Amino acid sequence: MSAPPELPPLVSAALSLSGRRGFVSSTRNETGRLLATLAASRTGTVGELGTGCGVGSAWLRSGVAEGTKIVTAESDPELAKAVAELFAADERIEVVEADWTALIERGPFSLLFVDAREAKLSARDVVAEVVEPGGFVVLDDFTPSAVWPPMYEGRVDTLRQEWLQDKRFTTVEVMVAPDAAVLLATRR
Repeated sequence: MSAPPELPPLVSAALSLSGRRGFVSSTRNETGRLLATLAASRTGTVGELGTGCGVGSAWLRSGVAEGTKIVTAESDPELAKAVAELFAADERIEVVEADWTALIERGPFSLLFVDAREAKLSARDVVAEVVEPGGFVVLDDFTPSAVWPPMYEGRVDTLRQEWLQDKRFTTVEVMVAPDAAVLLATRR
């Protein structure tokens, strides 16, 4: 997969924060480039469930159009504070110190990056309610699967299967690197 090596400055700053905090599960650059591309087509409110050190939000910010707002939730108070400081100069990014469920009332979302593990596992019904028709949902951290039903570590990956078969969405698995895939869903 080819991509320019340069990173947007805000992404670099968020990755630096990740390194300083010892946070090893930040949004991959390949996923980030997809987020930025999708965000470029969105207006209204873009959301992220699970801020971490702000890498996903920084990628979203690198793509969003003028007038689009980003709201992200992080339950760890220290992390939320550090990321809020990182984004303090940008009025278009709001960091909420709360569990991912606190963002539900902030919808509807034109794009929702579901990055919190708990949200990935249990929030499909909630997500279907808060993403506007035609809006995107992105779930990352999947290992590519070339078979049906999708498999992971010798078992059916029921999470992936449920998203791919949910009639409320049109969903596709997109390989962003040889070892990484995301699910990209569009709300019907």
